[in-house]
Amino acid sequence: MVRQILFVQGAGEGVHDHWDNKLVASLERELGERYAVRYPRMPGEEDPRYAAWRAALVREFDSLEDGAILVGHSVGGTVLLHALAEQPPRFRPGGLFVLAAPFIGEGGWPSEDIAERKDFAGRLPHGVPICLYHGDDDDVVPTAHVQRYAEAIPLAVVRTLERRDHQLNDDMRDVARDIRSMVE
Repeated sequence: MVRQILFVQGAGEGVHDHWDNKLVASLERELGERYAVRYPRMPGEEDPRYAAWRAALVREFDSLEDGAILVGHSVGGTVLLHALAEQPPRFRPGGLFVLAAPFIGEGGWPSEDIAERKDFAGRLPHGVPICLYHGDDDDVVPTAHVQRYAEAIPLAVVRTLERRDHQLNDDMRDVARDIRSMVE
């Protein structure tokens, strides 16, 4: 059986084709043929809007099977968490892996587009493994953001990766290892 993975890109001009594609390639390499990574282009990546990205995610969710893995990078991880907390998907996720995501609200970033949420723990799908990753050399999103998510999602596994930047140095080895160990 091939397990589905939905990888949600980050935001910024050219991110899909010139930045996060390297994360996807690394993840595919590390996981091998037993996983199929879907990597949709999110609408308006250069100026993301929560409602448009959320709608795109809901459409993607409709084509996923039970056990599909969700991975979100940066703003994509933020949108993924908020979308799942707002409305549980019809399928049962096999795991949620969030990389270098900005926290919205106190201790994080302000947003006119995404409301602060303090109830992640009670709103995310129950019993689904959740891992949060952040590089300690991230100069885009401070590591304090992953600590804010850790407070909001106490059952999440938090991994601060040494000498890794916002793109985790394009190395998804740790994420792939966790996916295999948590969902196989």
